Amino acid sequence: MGFKKVEQEEPKVPCISLIGMAGAGKSTLAPLLAKVLNWAHLDSDHHIEAYYAMPLQAIYDTYGHERFLEIEGQLVSELMLHRTVISTGGSVVYSEKALAKLKKLGPVVHLDVSEDTFIQRVGDASERGLAIAPGLTLRDLYREREPLYLAAADITVRTDDCTPEECVRRILEQVNLS
Repeated sequence: MGFKKVEQEEPKVPCISLIGMAGAGKSTLAPLLAKVLNWAHLDSDHHIEAYYAMPLQAIYDTYGHERFLEIEGQLVSELMLHRTVISTGGSVVYSEKALAKLKKLGPVVHLDVSEDTFIQRVGDASERGLAIAPGLTLRDLYREREPLYLAAADITVRTDDCTPEECVRRILEQVNLS
């Protein structure tokens, strides 16, 4: 018994991808946004964990910084989705291949927070699976990534000055799903 692909009569609906620093609200806002849209939600970090059958931090510790970034970029670049809100790992911006795929899937939304909010929310980051190159501080990481998010995003929504529900409203006001 095999599966037969059902031909779609309706046009394919794009995805919305959320990018941003750890602590920007990707994992909080993506399920809320998906619920409002009646879409699926995919957390790319959980996708990586499922693929490797281990926690994100263990993958990072096992394979190291550079290989982890390659793994993330490859798995995100292979996503084939529609009608899905994708919450990405913060380091996805290091992969041109992954960003190109996200752009092809639909609008990319940068969830922006201040440097101080990032530092406060992330804490020591020891159990977050945070892809930070050896020798970089959290402030260095923020300053390195912030321009990459801005360059990759179709829209930017500030998330440290509003409730999650208000952030979802702001995203929906700005995103173009046609």
